[in-house]
Amino acid sequence: MKNFLLLASFCFFLHQGSILAQDWAQLGVFREVNKKISMTSSTERVVFFGNSITIGWLHTMPSFFEDRPFINRGIGGQTTPQMLVRFRQDVLDLHPKVVIILAGTNDIAGNTGPMTLDDILGNLKSMSELAKANNIEVILCSVLPASDYPWRPGLEPDKKIPALNAMIKEYTEQASLHFLDYYTAMVNDINGMDKDLAYDGVHPTKAGYEIMAPLALEAIAKAIKTAN
Repeated sequence: MKNFLLLASFCFFLHQGSILAQDWAQLGVFREVNKKISMTSSTERVVFFGNSITIGWLHTMPSFFEDRPFINRGIGGQTTPQMLVRFRQDVLDLHPKVVIILAGTNDIAGNTGPMTLDDILGNLKSMSELAKANNIEVILCSVLPASDYPWRPGLEPDKKIPALNAMIKEYTEQASLHFLDYYTAMVNDINGMDKDLAYDGVHPTKAGYEIMAPLALEAIAKAIKTAN
């Protein structure tokens, strides 16, 4: 029985790996639904672009996205190189007024291989430059706190995330972009998040998103004002 379970697990991960090998950036996730969105530019359309924290917002607090011109394009587990590959399809081609990018924690976790902080920032810069070249206002978010990753312990995100956030903030100031600081509002005394804000120390609960929501709305309002 034990050997059977091991074989079944191996086959599952082999299958998943095969899928990712054929669509590494997961362009297929939103390809069809994107076709149903009007390609005309919206005066206030905003794309939320990110990983599981972004798509989790839609699932955990759907009311935030109701009756607003917000489009959620988060994919669980993604890293910045994957996001950069799908940036044209899932952001540029939707012609938003603003893109709000929240990414980097999965890079630190090594989800698609080793990444330096400079690598992560470089991908965020590339996405930002593509957006600006297409007259889209950019909001770069601080990475949310994490004292450790339950699925890959020992990678010191409690040290790396604050360092990356400082780099992101500095870049937004240099490039005249908007910086959205979730980190300061959610961090605890061990550079993580309490369980009431993140059930596993990484992914926000409804209470966590309720802290993020007004901060996002304020940043979006400023970005739209800048664009106009």
